[in-house]
Amino acid sequence: MVELGITHLTTDWHLRGYIERKSLGLITNHTGVNENLLPNYQVLADLVSCRVSAIFTPEHGLGGAAQDGVAQNETYTLDIRRCVSEKLPNGIDTVSVPVYSLYGENLRPTAEQLEGIDVLIYDIQDVGARCYTYISTLLYAMDAASETEIKFLICDRPNPLGCLTVEGQVLNEEFRSFVGVHPIPMRYGLTIGELAAVLWASRGYSATFTVRIIPMRGYTREMTYKDTGLPWVPPSPNIPTLDTVAVYPGLCLFEGTNVSEGRGTTKPFEYIGAPWCDGEQWARELNALAIPGVRFRPVVFTPAPVTKSTKYANELCKGVAIHVTNNLLFRPIETAIFMLATLIRAYPDTFAFYPEHFDRLAGDSSLRLALSAREPIEKIQREWRVGVQAWHDDRKTYQRYS
Repeated sequence: MVELGITHLTTDWHLRGYIERKSLGLITNHTGVNENLLPNYQVLADLVSCRVSAIFTPEHGLGGAAQDGVAQNETYTLDIRRCVSEKLPNGIDTVSVPVYSLYGENLRPTAEQLEGIDVLIYDIQDVGARCYTYISTLLYAMDAASETEIKFLICDRPNPLGCLTVEGQVLNEEFRSFVGVHPIPMRYGLTIGELAAVLWASRGYSATFTVRIIPMRGYTREMTYKDTGLPWVPPSPNIPTLDTVAVYPGLCLFEGTNVSEGRGTTKPFEYIGAPWCDGEQWARELNALAIPGVRFRPVVFTPAPVTKSTKYANELCKGVAIHVTNNLLFRPIETAIFMLATLIRAYPDTFAFYPEHFDRLAGDSSLRLALSAREPIEKIQREWRVGVQAWHDDRKTYQRYS
């Protein structure tokens, strides 16, 4: 089994020096567990030599239950039980730790929240796709730490998409947003620790600001998540399984259209459709294209109203279910482009983009404009190649695993 960064930090005597006798701020959520599913704040609290003084949470909150886009502004306290002293009843002490949201009124820790903290630790499982807000939380927290030169540690975790494949358009800096904070491809092919090194290098921080990536042990670049032996914890309500992770980097583009991306169903991003869609015809057309590593079947579904913005809540939708047949061959962004192109051709008067949101997700307006103009998909991908190749070469500088 792969040993996670949080375990490496708390068990290696040399790395423990970063946190011993320190007041810690922990940026985490429900995915921040060790190999035995013990929460990282508990692992840290059980170390006698340091103290967890504050917890900061990204989108979806500490428990991961809040739906996408729902602001979390409430500050509350979490009681952490510590096994620290034989002199206490049952050897147990309880520490109350404030929990602050970084997805609401504040997108980064405030100076007041960081007061008295010596080290900030980031430990969250990501999905390996650019349009995911946890990356922005990482960068903004790093910025906040740099201003007071609080030491910043990133406990590394696997990229569930793997680290071998790079895919999708590189973000145009004019389209930066909280769902796309840095010019990288949609599928960037690094661990979150390696990506943190990229973000760190791009910022030009003071030379005295300390950022340290705590690596995993036993991890190699060709590993799938299943190869790691680690339990999978869904990072957000609409990424329940590794199957969802596989399709997300491409199928998330449907969020920027008037087609349901399956939110409100048991198969978000794996069910795509709308009330006006002919799922049987669409599945036949997509399967005839023989897109590598994937098959489609007709599906009907009725999205539950999980948020006010759920598309077609309580309406019967018809569309396709995506079945990945070969993860090595499957390219989620390419697949999504074929799906979008066929819908545009079949429903020119009904299908619609939400231009601002689609462009944020895609990283530029060029994909939407090219699809609207019905340009060949090969041409669209060809225009991305220079940027993707440059990123492919540049990322080698930051790779920490063989």
